[in-house]
Amino acid sequence: MSLASDPLQQFAEWYAEAKDSEPLAHAMALSTVSTDGQPTSRMVLLKGHDEKALEFYTNYDSAKAEDMTHEPRVALLFYWSSLRRQVTFEGRAVRVSTAESEEYWKTRPRGSQLAAWASTQSAEIADKAVLEEAVDKYNQQFPDDVPLPPNWGGYRVEPQRVEFFISQQDRLHDRFLYARAAHGGWHMTRLSP
Repeated sequence: MSLASDPLQQFAEWYAEAKDSEPLAHAMALSTVSTDGQPTSRMVLLKGHDEKALEFYTNYDSAKAEDMTHEPRVALLFYWSSLRRQVTFEGRAVRVSTAESEEYWKTRPRGSQLAAWASTQSAEIADKAVLEEAVDKYNQQFPDDVPLPPNWGGYRVEPQRVEFFISQQDRLHDRFLYARAAHGGWHMTRLSP
């Protein structure tokens, strides 16, 4: 099997293939650790990637954002069942600039923008009507453009380790680990399944 020498280049190739066969190819599990050491995973959506990092957006008051403030080391996992592949990233989550968040915010549908204002993410609510009333309130408050909430924006994860996994018959899976080298490049090894 031939893989690129850079894991983000290899990811870009696999991701392009996944988008052709997976309706939610951009869905990824984000794992964080809370202040009391409890690991937690949840699905978020990849909103951008380049030769250095992967990007997603969220509420900065959410449990995951609180976790990343306490412990910025995170893991991201993509699983594409139709291709029998998964990719795991380990790295540090760093907030993007307000300007970058603004740029992405403008591409979001109005309903998603209003929901971001309405939701106090991770907080307990009495019922869904609370959210619906909040959406109505912000819809009236912002009849034209919906501004970026002050507690909402993006994160970039620059990986230190990336593992590519290809499921094979008889459990003789292919696993390749890229680890960031001291000189800044990447060192790739094959792992036993």
